[in-house]
Amino acid sequence: MFERLGHLIARKKKAVLALFLLATVLAGGIGSQVFARFDSGGYSDPKSDSAQVWDYLDETFKVKDPSVVFVVDAKNKSVDDPAVTATAQELESQLRAEPSAESVLSYWSSGGAPSLKSKSGTSALVFVYLKSNDFTEIDKLGGQYQEKYDGQFKGLNVYASGGAVFANAINGRIQDDLKLSETISIPLTFLLLLFVFGAMAASAMPLIVGITAILGTFFVMYLLTLITDVSIFALNLTTGLGLGLGIDYALLMVNRFREELARGLDNESAIVNTLRSAGKTVFYSGLTVVLTLISLTFFPQNFLKSMGYAGAAVVALAVVGALIPLPAILAILGNKINKGVVRKNGIVQKEDGRWSRIARFVMRRPVSVVTASLAILFLLISPITNIKFSQIDSDVLPKTDRAYIASQFIATEFPGQESNPIEIIFPNGAQQKEEVTNYLANLSKIPGIVRVGEPQFQGNAARVVAIHSMKPRTPEGEDLIHKIRDLNSPEGTLVGGIAADYADTQGAISRTLPAVLGWIM
Repeated sequence: MFERLGHLIARKKKAVLALFLLATVLAGGIGSQVFARFDSGGYSDPKSDSAQVWDYLDETFKVKDPSVVFVVDAKNKSVDDPAVTATAQELESQLRAEPSAESVLSYWSSGGAPSLKSKSGTSALVFVYLKSNDFTEIDKLGGQYQEKYDGQFKGLNVYASGGAVFANAINGRIQDDLKLSETISIPLTFLLLLFVFGAMAASAMPLIVGITAILGTFFVMYLLTLITDVSIFALNLTTGLGLGLGIDYALLMVNRFREELARGLDNESAIVNTLRSAGKTVFYSGLTVVLTLISLTFFPQNFLKSMGYAGAAVVALAVVGALIPLPAILAILGNKINKGVVRKNGIVQKEDGRWSRIARFVMRRPVSVVTASLAILFLLISPITNIKFSQIDSDVLPKTDRAYIASQFIATEFPGQESNPIEIIFPNGAQQKEEVTNYLANLSKIPGIVRVGEPQFQGNAARVVAIHSMKPRTPEGEDLIHKIRDLNSPEGTLVGGIAADYADTQGAISRTLPAVLGWIM
């Protein structure tokens, strides 16, 4: 197979290269649209109890989470001060007039709900519910609301927070940081490649493979966003793997091609031998990595599935780039692959060198080398016994980011996670009123629970909101959920909310990990 491919590419090198360049340009042009379609979520297990709670809230109770949460801080004045109230109501009127706002609820419009007032009494919450359910649109709106309202409003300090603002901050940071990292890493990588390959022409080959793989993967991810959510963090994996494998595979192919030319072979024979040896290595190496990355799709969370999709795509396309356009370029260049010499030792083919000496040392002492290598590897993986899986929250943002500042202000001023409550659903609550009452009494005694609301009934189902004091996406929040679920509860009780979603995610990872490790083995 590899020999036939080598002959085909060597004889039709210009046509092969032209078609591949055209495909790459088209893939890059279409794939560039994916940046506006990424999802910063996808951590939830869709089959968990918490996911069922979201469905109940949406379909039965018609409840939506506020996409934008504002904190209005009156500084040293009480939020009940007439002047503060008038200014806050003016702000609320402006928010209500926003075309994207479906409804607005605040401390002032709720009649002074204690849960929306800070412990100091000088700040209060305003919830904005958006009309749109589209993640990309909500992300964009979060940035717009923050830009327009975060800051000063007629003597009041206004802090913008909530899921939409947070998603916009995270996505914007990732895209900006990715551009910065690539601006730094690509030139440095090229300088390193000049040293390794020893010539200008040869050092450009890894970038051809890497860029081909990255642009092709953007196209694949764009297609995926048409049918499912794709995590924005797949970008980091795509660029890192694309460039890394581009260097890896190009190094194998170019060095083999140079060796074949040094033996006096013509271009076609050198290409055929390169594909038959190094090409075969690249193919099976890539196949192994693709199969390993596919294991990420076993997890129920779309965040991890996205990593599997993107990883498998970029590796497969790096293999394609190394086996098709790269040999075509090598066939065109021939001995010109060594053009632009910057380090003569890098292009001279040696029968013996330090790498050869290392290989011979390893082969003379295989048992000792394997034993020492395994000891080092076991030492490196030993911390896994204390591993703690976590999710992204405001702490990943820089301390100077406005969304981070807002989240810290909320955490300091408000005793409970008012915008991140624990949602408890009793599907048959209307028939279990006494059991529900006993359950809620026990629930209120659990450390960390600030208050427990009264049951709300819709048909046969009942909903209860419980406010807790700790951050939801933390081990402490997870432990609280386990304590709640360990209580004697009415049959069918479902515990949801952000903290429960986090706990269910951790559980799903733990349950799926053995299957993933088994597949990799």
